[in-house]
Amino acid sequence: MHSSTPIKPALLLTPRQAAEALAISQRKLWSMTAGGEIPAIRIGRSVRYSVDGLRSWIDDQRGGDRA
Repeated sequence: MHSSTPIKPALLLTPRQAAEALAISQRKLWSMTAGGEIPAIRIGRSVRYSVDGLRSWIDDQRGGDRA
């Protein structure tokens, strides 16, 4: 019998997971990543998105309308 290990939330999301979380297409996510508009992390040839980085980016987008 295996001990019950709590499942930890992912720190990094795949492009598919990040696009789903942001409710945008993967194509739009790639475009934003290539343009440096959205924070991404490269690990070798893989691209991942930090949950905290995405949350900060979202907060920055909300604050863009403030004077």
